[in-house]
Amino acid sequence: MSKLRVLVLVREGNVPPDSLEGFTDQESDPWKAEYDVCETLRGLGHEVLPLGIFDDLAPIRAALQSFQPDITYMLLEEFYGVVTYDFAVISYLELMQQPYSGCNPRGLMLSKDKALSKKLLMYHRIPTPRFAVFPNGRAVRRPKKLEFPLFVKSTIEDASFGIAQASIVHNDEALAERVAFLHEKTGGDVIVEQYIEGRELYVGVMGNTRLVTFPAWEMDFGKMPDESARIATSRVKWDRKYQEKHDITCHAAEGLTDVQQKHIAKLCKRVYRALHMSGYARMDLRMTASGDVHVIEANANPNIEYGEDFAESAAAAGIPYESLIQRILNLGLSYRAAWMG
Repeated sequence: MSKLRVLVLVREGNVPPDSLEGFTDQESDPWKAEYDVCETLRGLGHEVLPLGIFDDLAPIRAALQSFQPDITYMLLEEFYGVVTYDFAVISYLELMQQPYSGCNPRGLMLSKDKALSKKLLMYHRIPTPRFAVFPNGRAVRRPKKLEFPLFVKSTIEDASFGIAQASIVHNDEALAERVAFLHEKTGGDVIVEQYIEGRELYVGVMGNTRLVTFPAWEMDFGKMPDESARIATSRVKWDRKYQEKHDITCHAAEGLTDVQQKHIAKLCKRVYRALHMSGYARMDLRMTASGDVHVIEANANPNIEYGEDFAESAAAAGIPYESLIQRILNLGLSYRAAWMG
């Protein structure tokens, strides 16, 4: 394996230190994934330059000229605080003829827009919940095809932003109230979809043309109260004390038959290709008690922190963390961008 110069793009303020010594888990949470990736790349023998970015592309251009990286590792999930602008940063790298890790600009743009991605999935007859979009500033009028209960969330925000138990609504009054809340909180449009009662599954996918899937991982909601909806709220995903209190964990999905596993793998590859994705992604699914699988959303460039579900499911597939980070690097180097001819 040849030694490479790797520029690692992270959010400003998340440039990781050289060591975890002296930091608590809570203190390292904001930049733990960045640390794991940079430390692993160095351990693999690569020369690494992490660069914090917020609202200016000039530092990227300067680093490309001075450091002359062989590839840029994309850990930046937003630009100027806007989560849908990550595709623009990747587009800039393509214009600069710079190889990068993760998803291409088209796949990022399509997958980040939940409404647009669902329209594409429906066109390809990929099962996904019925939905409607409520633009900011317009009255909330529920289409008759949407029956309660409904799940209310932002069309563009990720990482469970704005998702709480109140996101599941059972009448028009609660629907209007929650939509108005998200309009004000996010300043953007809101998507409302049929709530699918069932198991919450996550499936990792890797590849550019030849795709591989990892074993399905499942969010186990543990001892949450019976009246609580089994959804990945902000507290469920990020609040350590809440997770410990209710014994919430994420682990390999149990009890899936070979037929179900093959169906899920095939379905996730169809989604990946329908949304023109590349590099790596995580598919969020819901499986009903009867075994029907619905695609909730596709997540390009998911969290690759050591010990998180993507890395854990990769390890279960026989790909340890160091190999995972290197494979993502290799996929970026082998991706055929338009400028390559």
